[in-house]
Amino acid sequence: MNPIKKISILTALVLFLAACSSKTEKQGNKAPVPATASITETATPVAGNYKKGDPVPPNLVCMVNDAFMGKEQLAVPLNGKTYYGCCEMCKSRIPNDPSVRKATDPQSGKTIDKATAYIVMTGAEGAVTYFENEQSYKNFIEK
Repeated sequence: MNPIKKISILTALVLFLAACSSKTEKQGNKAPVPATASITETATPVAGNYKKGDPVPPNLVCMVNDAFMGKEQLAVPLNGKTYYGCCEMCKSRIPNDPSVRKATDPQSGKTIDKATAYIVMTGAEGAVTYFENEQSYKNFIEK
């Protein structure tokens, strides 16, 4: 991917995450992310000292943005499972857009449900990847 396209994608991600984070302030969460934050400030893990390669709890992940957020996210119960989103837009999108509830395990190629996935932080800026289970992740990193 060329550097200009990468910068454009990162800029869009920062703006989107900043917009979502500012809406969570209404939920009583502390320390909203300012819109002027850099990409590392936006997604740097806060809770639990998680780093790239670590499994992360689903309740600290926005499953719409596929990002570790470092703080408790909004729970969205649906069909006996719980999904998580960072803002009201994510909270309303989860039940209405089946695509945000699914991911593809990069090891097995299977479509999996994010609510039951083994979630690992795979990007230095907090990006996460969903795996079918821990063994699938271990097989993935052995490659």
